[in-house]
Amino acid sequence: MKRYTKMGTVGVVGLGLGVAVLAATTLPASAAEHVAAQVISANPAFGIQNNVLSADMTQTPVAYGQLPLANPKGGLSHYGYGTANGGPLTQDPHEALKTEPDKNVYLVFGNKHYLYQGHEGGTQGYVTRVDLDEKDLTKRVTLIADARSDGGSVPTFDGITWNPFTHQLLMTAEASAPNGGVFAVTLDDTGDPVDGAITKLDALGSGGYEGIQNDSAGNVWLVEDIGGKSVSGGKAPGSYVYRFTPASPTDLSSGKLEALQVQRKDGSPVTAKQLAADPADPFIADLHTYGSSFSTRWVALTLGADNGSTAAAAAAGATPFKRPENGVFRPGTNFTEFYFTETGDTSKNSTLPGAFGGVFRLSQSSPTAQTGTLSPVYVGDLAHTGLDNIQFKSRDELLVVEDAGDALHAQRNALDSGYVIDVSKKAGKHATAVRWLAEGRDASAAYDHNMSPGYNDGDNEITGVHVSNGDPSVRGLLGATIPSLFTNGWRGFWTQQHGDNVTWELLPAAPTNDAAHHGAKGGPDSHRQETD
Repeated sequence: MKRYTKMGTVGVVGLGLGVAVLAATTLPASAAEHVAAQVISANPAFGIQNNVLSADMTQTPVAYGQLPLANPKGGLSHYGYGTANGGPLTQDPHEALKTEPDKNVYLVFGNKHYLYQGHEGGTQGYVTRVDLDEKDLTKRVTLIADARSDGGSVPTFDGITWNPFTHQLLMTAEASAPNGGVFAVTLDDTGDPVDGAITKLDALGSGGYEGIQNDSAGNVWLVEDIGGKSVSGGKAPGSYVYRFTPASPTDLSSGKLEALQVQRKDGSPVTAKQLAADPADPFIADLHTYGSSFSTRWVALTLGADNGSTAAAAAAGATPFKRPENGVFRPGTNFTEFYFTETGDTSKNSTLPGAFGGVFRLSQSSPTAQTGTLSPVYVGDLAHTGLDNIQFKSRDELLVVEDAGDALHAQRNALDSGYVIDVSKKAGKHATAVRWLAEGRDASAAYDHNMSPGYNDGDNEITGVHVSNGDPSVRGLLGATIPSLFTNGWRGFWTQQHGDNVTWELLPAAPTNDAAHHGAKGGPDSHRQETD
């Protein structure tokens, strides 16, 4: 395949709408990738493709891989590249290691607007901050934390959230015990790191955590992404949903760790031992059937010598899922509805039930309740699977994005997409996924997909979908207030991970001529979107 250079376009060759990734002192021009098409289809898994957004949105880049850090430290030199290996920032077999900026946290301190991210690639994890107000691009991105308080090695980070009770950024390391777990960086009232130290929070256990979220009581909810044993072209369920109740909301050094247990219709628990023995257990098919409902309860965990939460959850009789990844509370429910995604097997060859994952709703009387009800909100299929990041756009509109992976992209000839799911549908009714983003494949990702020796990922991935008003107080907890994207200070972001590692801010599209004629802004109903 032709060798591209990073001075090329960002996945927009097909329509000729160039968004140049320029030298490190020049930010890409405002995105021209919005296409007011009546129908949005997934991009084919071929060559370089555009990002295509729904008719009511456009986007602009706020940071990109080649952007230098304002305060580089050793090999931590750029937003999306670590140069510890001496590799060049080019599409080259020996290129610099991509650091893969991942999930986003938007916070406003005083009059400063910041976007924080952990990095899940390269030689080590670290945390950066994008100053959204800074025009000087050499000062826009700063390194705020890269070393542990105990001197240990820093793992790469996937999930991130803001804990207003402790004034900490909480990051998750997606690795088996003892390397995985939750880590914290404390910020002051200006949004700067207090000491820049990354502290491991041992009380929250060690596991392949990805999703992390606070509730109004100060508890920390964790969603784990670890696959079970391989069988029948897929994998047995092997990951858990956790809740950590601290002894005090302002101190996460001690408390109680629990895992979710789902019960069969006869009241008996669904356990890891059962699903490992029979990965086609009828319970899994029932769990992925619209209209089904299961009773749940939280079971307390006793951590072993390695602090491992996964083994402790299995031992306690908790119920494993097929790679759950991220979770969020539905706004306007007083933290009584928790939604989480399940990625599934990411292979069309799987013959297991639940192979394509889905979205689930856990309903409780309060965030601290010990029992609840679990039901499917959306059941995945081959065209809608690998469901990963999740975020509410409004009270009823849930943004869900895919991370299907290169192999499944090829199998279905479709790159990843982002969907809006209306969660107000009554139980038992088939939910509809409306595509708001058809992710493309930028030139760098195309090179990595075809030419990389393997230490950098291939196709672009959608990650970091985030809607927030930036309020760093308890009032600003995700789920505490009903979002109003693009108004009243609410902003939206997503990161096009891998390739050029561009983080985008979502913006409202200009009114269409027809909408302007009628005195209305273009919106979700202005154009028909593909529902599939």
